[in-house]
Amino acid sequence: MKILERINGLLGKYMAAAVLAVAALSLFVPKTGLWMQTGWINYLLMVVMFGMGLTLKAEDFKYVFSNPRNIAAGCIGQFTIMPLLAFALGKAFHFDDALLAGVILVGTCPGGTASNVITYLSEGDVALSVGMTSINTLMAPFLTPAITYLFLHTTVKVNVLSMFISIIEVVILPIALGLLINHFFGEYSKRVVKVLPTISIIAICLIVMTVVSHNADKIIETGLSIFAVVIMHNLLGYLCGFGLGRLLKMDMKKTKAMSIEIGMQNSGLATSLAGTAFPNLAMATVPGAIFSVWHNISGGILAGIYRRFD
Repeated sequence: MKILERINGLLGKYMAAAVLAVAALSLFVPKTGLWMQTGWINYLLMVVMFGMGLTLKAEDFKYVFSNPRNIAAGCIGQFTIMPLLAFALGKAFHFDDALLAGVILVGTCPGGTASNVITYLSEGDVALSVGMTSINTLMAPFLTPAITYLFLHTTVKVNVLSMFISIIEVVILPIALGLLINHFFGEYSKRVVKVLPTISIIAICLIVMTVVSHNADKIIETGLSIFAVVIMHNLLGYLCGFGLGRLLKMDMKKTKAMSIEIGMQNSGLATSLAGTAFPNLAMATVPGAIFSVWHNISGGILAGIYRRFD
């Protein structure tokens, strides 16, 4: 177990470098990831979500009822700021239907577990971060398909029901199962939780490898535009979240949590949903994969900056 904990610490410390290395290898040597099937993405994401559920307790949701204003602000900000930024950037760069759908899917997804980790490293309000992630994730089966349809229904066919079912299967059920196991078998789950970050990082790396390997030629053909949009989307999300926190006169810890929660998306879910909702738009999976790489890099940098904030 101690060896696993050491591995866990190393991977956690160098997560951004690991994801970047996997992405680069998959892009320039695609055959390294072609052995994996795109259908495996859902199962890998389920592993990550199950791990998130194992870290949650019923007590975590008490914050929601004791601080409804902050949670509501985070939910509204998450499902308005990021989708609007995604739509505006996609249109500004004249993306085709597939890339536009992928970018908007990233924008309409909730924050992921990475936002909780980065908030902790930033010395932000972790309870608020977990509360926002939990509620936004629970709202995702309804809001993600609805908002995606609102932005895309005039240009492509959006399978709303399929998206709803997919989010229930891939996100809600694994989290609920993890939550139940943690509640009834807490002593055992405490031992497993110590190595969960390693398992999650490996799963994220495999998701990135799968998507990038299968779309390497198309990513290279797309050029720098998709990378520019992903980076701008993420950074503007941080900035808008920070501005929202200051506008609502939150203290600095809560403002950090708001900024990170809004800027960091569950890009693995976006990648998974792209294959489900837009099976004929192969490139729709690419923005989520690139976001998975980038936000781990930007999150680590942002944590270093935010730690200096009083």
